[in-house]
Amino acid sequence: MFRAGFTAAFVALLAGCAAPGGERAEPLARPQREAIESFQLEGRIAVRRGGENFSAHIDWQHRATADEIVVSGPLGQGLARLSANASGAVLETAEQKRFEAPDLDALSGQVFGASLPVSGMSRWVLGRSAFGGAVLLDAAGRPAGLTERGWTIEYLGYEGEAPDALPVLLRAQREDVELRLKIDSWNLLK
Repeated sequence: MFRAGFTAAFVALLAGCAAPGGERAEPLARPQREAIESFQLEGRIAVRRGGENFSAHIDWQHRATADEIVVSGPLGQGLARLSANASGAVLETAEQKRFEAPDLDALSGQVFGASLPVSGMSRWVLGRSAFGGAVLLDAAGRPAGLTERGWTIEYLGYEGEAPDALPVLLRAQREDVELRLKIDSWNLLK
């Protein structure tokens, strides 16, 4: 069951800022979407695969040359840590299992038996195409949807109405896998 849940969470990785009193906070001015190279986000993922469901907290730090992703349970206990850089990708689980591969896509192939487009996720969460897929825009000029490598990504909520606002709720689907990512906070890194 854990492996299935963790598998779903890993697939998710391959996937509103509210003020007290329920009022929406005004987002900070954002650079153009294509100019963002590094970020840190915290949020919650929910993955459904077949009849199985999995949810967890995610803390993801992405830089142009490296990723560090921690997936934890509802009480904050660590479930897994994923690290990737030019030297390779490593997945470490709470059960002390360790998987290594040359890159994120190869790691997904090693862990799940099929290479998934993990390397594109850092662009997808920003509302950008990673592999030349078609991006549909909403009336405000923000990405509304994206179709790429068999995945359909829907952007269901943003931190504000501006065209440069970042997604805070998205859903990705491919075959029997559905991922929902609720981003609680964005931090753009230099």
